[in-house]
Amino acid sequence: MNMYKASGNLVNGWYAAGLSKSFKTKQAKRVEIFEIPIVCWRKEDGSVVALLDKCNHRNVPLSEGKINKDCIVCPYHGWTYDGSGQCVQIPSEGPHTDRIPNKKVKYFPVIEENGLVWLWMGENKNPDRLPFPMPTMKEKGWHSYYMTTYFENNVTDLVENFMDVPHTIFVHKGWFRDRKQIRIGANVERTSDSVLVSYDQSNDAIGFSNKLINPKNLPMKHTDNFYMPNNTRVDYIYGAEERGFIITSTCTPIAPFSTMVYTLISYKFGWMTLLAKMGLNSYTRKVISQDVWIMKLHGDNVKKLGQADYRSTQCDTMHLYIESLRKAATNGEAHPAPIAKEIEFWV
Repeated sequence: MNMYKASGNLVNGWYAAGLSKSFKTKQAKRVEIFEIPIVCWRKEDGSVVALLDKCNHRNVPLSEGKINKDCIVCPYHGWTYDGSGQCVQIPSEGPHTDRIPNKKVKYFPVIEENGLVWLWMGENKNPDRLPFPMPTMKEKGWHSYYMTTYFENNVTDLVENFMDVPHTIFVHKGWFRDRKQIRIGANVERTSDSVLVSYDQSNDAIGFSNKLINPKNLPMKHTDNFYMPNNTRVDYIYGAEERGFIITSTCTPIAPFSTMVYTLISYKFGWMTLLAKMGLNSYTRKVISQDVWIMKLHGDNVKKLGQADYRSTQCDTMHLYIESLRKAATNGEAHPAPIAKEIEFWV
């Protein structure tokens, strides 16, 4: 069974195909989501279209062809398709447009929002919601930038990594957090489509935060949230003035252990925002490269040994809730019942 069919209801959602700036007029762009090849291009009016990357004639990839008058031309025999997937010209048929087959190339709904191009991947369900709202991009005082990162691992284990605190003292030692053996309490709540974690760690510090983001040593509010089927938002907010930074990621599955992650880094540091702008990009890229490394090691072993013998502790509660939501969607089952739990762990 291919990945698309094996993913059940997980396919019924918006998935990022790329940064808006990567889609150019008159240039075909190939992307792959759930192992489905897709060709995209930007039309003269600025809109982006997306079709199955397969000519109806002999299944040649359309992405190797040219864009002509907002249509894509197959590189093999010149069959030409408009933005809806309808074939509009077959050169070998000359003027006989009546001989053009009625069958269209599959079309994917597209929305361009918050700097990303999103595709609706549901086959038997029409779009019933908007793409995940990437935060702060239009809010006064906040600055933001995207990082695009390729991971050799699956979506479930990646979103768990993005919401995992204990690994930071080992994988990101010296960069994000050092081991202090301090107790952290947390409230973990599972809803029908999210896992929400609020931490009791007002006196904790993250990496360079005390010197840059939090020079007044204000109390920190840390929340980690997962939103079905593939999105995480991690907030570190300091004091009532809402200084801090937010890490928002949306994961696009390419293949079972191949995922593209689009991460929006949002920050608001008051008068130090411009200073942070000079070094924050390299800092966050270093941290995420460490996650790329550990998640490849993890993914390679999971491919060989599986996950059936995972063992969990209290700090994995949020991960178990994430797994339960995604498993239910994969199997077409009802949402797990809402639940909330208080946990504790040490870092």
